[in-house]
Amino acid sequence: MRVFIAGIMQGSRKEKSLHSQNYRQEISEIFLKAFPEAEIYDPYAKNQNSLNYGDETGKETFLRHNKMCSTGIDVLIAYVPEASMGTAIEIWEAWKNGATILTISPLTKNWVVRYLSEAIYPDIETFADSLKDWKIDGDKLVKRI
Repeated sequence: MRVFIAGIMQGSRKEKSLHSQNYRQEISEIFLKAFPEAEIYDPYAKNQNSLNYGDETGKETFLRHNKMCSTGIDVLIAYVPEASMGTAIEIWEAWKNGATILTISPLTKNWVVRYLSEAIYPDIETFADSLKDWKIDGDKLVKRI
């Protein structure tokens, strides 16, 4: 099962800076504890210097990650404490691909979050507690009945 960790990086910041990316490691560890056979891809871990990428490298990275979400993953875990255009695109591409989308966000009225997520959790702790409600069926993550 291939898992993509999506989430806020720059958000609405006008300056050249990132939101804390500590959530990525925490989410990865929580998910791997529940599903040790998962293959997790964290785009930040592979591109920690992305704020300094030139246009060509930045565009290639952005498009590669969106293509990965549209063709190469089974689960997308989105961390969206506030609006994130990049994460919204990744959610959309994963949804079109039929991936299971689990979103950690207080933005429950936002249409991308509300209509494209299989489940929405208010925080990482609730997400962690919820994983007992899921199981792997082939390469799909599905709710236990």
